[in-house]
Amino acid sequence: MSLPLSQSVFLDLVRPRPLAALLLLGPFGLGAASFVEWPQLQHIEVPAAGLVAVDLPAETLNAARPGFEDVRLSDAAGNEVPCLIQHVKPVPPTLHPAKSFRALIEGRNTVLWIETGVDHPITGVLLQTPAREFIKAVRVEGSRDGQRWQPVADGIPVFRQTGGASGLQVEFPSAEWSWVRLTVDDGRSDPVPFTGASVRVATRDTRPSLPVGVRIAARDEGPDETRLTLDLGAANLTLARIEIEAGDPLFTRAVTLAAPAVSDQGVQEETLAAGTILRFGGNGQSEVVHRAVAVERTTPSRELVLRIRNGDSPPLDIRAVRASRRPVTLVFFAREPGLYRLFLGNPVCAAPRYDIAGLSDQLRAERAPVFQTAPGPLTEHAEYQPSEALPGLSCAGAPLDVSAWTCRKPVQVGTAGVQTLELDLEVLSRAQRGLEDVRLMRDGRQVPFLIEHTSITRAVRPDVSSEQDPKRPAVTRWTLKLPHPNLPLDRLVCVSTTPLFERRVRAFEEELDSQGIRHTRELGSASWSRTPERVVRLLEMTLSQSPHTATLLLETDNGDNPPIQLGEFRLYYPVTRLVFKAAAGDAPLLYYGHPKVSAPNYDLRLVGRQLLAARKAPAIAGAQERLKAASWTEGAPLTGVRGALFWGVLAAVVIALLVIIARLLPKARADGKADSRE
Repeated sequence: MSLPLSQSVFLDLVRPRPLAALLLLGPFGLGAASFVEWPQLQHIEVPAAGLVAVDLPAETLNAARPGFEDVRLSDAAGNEVPCLIQHVKPVPPTLHPAKSFRALIEGRNTVLWIETGVDHPITGVLLQTPAREFIKAVRVEGSRDGQRWQPVADGIPVFRQTGGASGLQVEFPSAEWSWVRLTVDDGRSDPVPFTGASVRVATRDTRPSLPVGVRIAARDEGPDETRLTLDLGAANLTLARIEIEAGDPLFTRAVTLAAPAVSDQGVQEETLAAGTILRFGGNGQSEVVHRAVAVERTTPSRELVLRIRNGDSPPLDIRAVRASRRPVTLVFFAREPGLYRLFLGNPVCAAPRYDIAGLSDQLRAERAPVFQTAPGPLTEHAEYQPSEALPGLSCAGAPLDVSAWTCRKPVQVGTAGVQTLELDLEVLSRAQRGLEDVRLMRDGRQVPFLIEHTSITRAVRPDVSSEQDPKRPAVTRWTLKLPHPNLPLDRLVCVSTTPLFERRVRAFEEELDSQGIRHTRELGSASWSRTPERVVRLLEMTLSQSPHTATLLLETDNGDNPPIQLGEFRLYYPVTRLVFKAAAGDAPLLYYGHPKVSAPNYDLRLVGRQLLAARKAPAIAGAQERLKAASWTEGAPLTGVRGALFWGVLAAVVIALLVIIARLLPKARADGKADSRE
């Protein structure tokens, strides 16, 4: 077997790199290949033959498919080169029960004496406690003989909150300690019992995480929640952690990190991670800050949603959001130095099956010496030719006759590319509840779209009036007039100025059935209370059903107490968007208002991940245009055309009956006697 390398070079490779010699004995070139269906590429300059490791930058990860099935590599001659994608993940530290554990209360502190029982570096201690709710600051000291102590860390938070959030791990820099002493600060609250501890033994992590540039693209404030839209600049990043920097001196908040994900129901938010951030201290005491949430998940989109639960507290002063990601490495064997090309972006190709996939564990950087290099900038492939079978992100769909639709709106598109269109109250009111009748049209053809269900909420402020029923003097009723019927409302929020009360409140509406009989339809109920010790800023009620009419009624029985005062009523509905692609100069029309049509089924969902990973521009809907009046057979019973027709016919029948009865009655004679015609 003749080798392209000189004997000296070969021996040099074999001796320090036995794995490289193994690869030389097998097929590592797959012959010439055509990559005209790959739209993007990067050049990789390899300085010498041997194993090569390339840390892929964020722009490369964003251009590839989520599973990296489309990544291909070729050498200078155009031959395909087998390669591996390696995800660098941290090895979790191992936990060992402490050899001994002792807890003492000394003044305003609880001191925990822990004998580690291990002769390896440790990175922390996991505490055990039955306490349900607390927040404490911990000072850490280490010793190798149990006599002489060295300070290790200070202000480390340990906590447990109602709802399940907890942080019982005391982390500190890796070092060998035979003894660890934890001083728990009880100056702010009563001591809690600690019953045991486990020691975290460090593991070798040769690949640190990389910083990710995070931009806060949008901020939405709900009644008890802050929602931040974070732009990471790229999709397919394996996030290690995320940190929230707030300027507030005292807080504890539950946070959730989510990402839009494609499902059969459209685009919905999938939770990636959850945790608690907190900050307290100062004024002469050690400050305790915990602002990081571990993620260790791959992001399907460049945009993430950070939800911060505020409860009755004001929103946080968010100064910045930072993140870090795990490296993703391309590993291959270069037979010779030179320029290699990395191809990306084929949306339909199958994943390659290379023989070296079985050597993935041996090819890791910490086990096999490699040449480290970086790729050049991402560029367009000049020879790119889309496959004829590739549907891509076509802006045009099947034709559709929209003569049966009752409403439409023009849609204004700013720049070409992927668009998001938020559906307003007029659309939500007249469309079917599941949006089955919503269509985007251009030149008589449908524009395919995905429906995105978000966690953003918008407020509706109704016109409110209150009244006392003379027949029920203990009952107070509020009438809330909505701007439209059939709104998808799911929550009611108000404020009370009454300092002391406890009431059961119910929400309902009154509607007519098919016989014209008025019925009460329950929408929700809640128990509200307020005391001087428990001052609740907002009173909330979850609606189990959305109203059909434009009038919502709220009612409570005051019993022997004076009426409560309620105000600042707001009702909330979840924001729903359409995600679609538009070309420059497009002016699609949004159609809705067809009660019987079924939902469309677009192939666009097959490339939903690519759609979500793209940068999106906001589209704007214009004024509503009524195409035709609603059919007289539609609408609420005995209202509108149907109501007028019913009452008109009923009045005509009554008049006709009165005429017939009048004709059948005997006529009176002039002398006052009845005229009998026998």
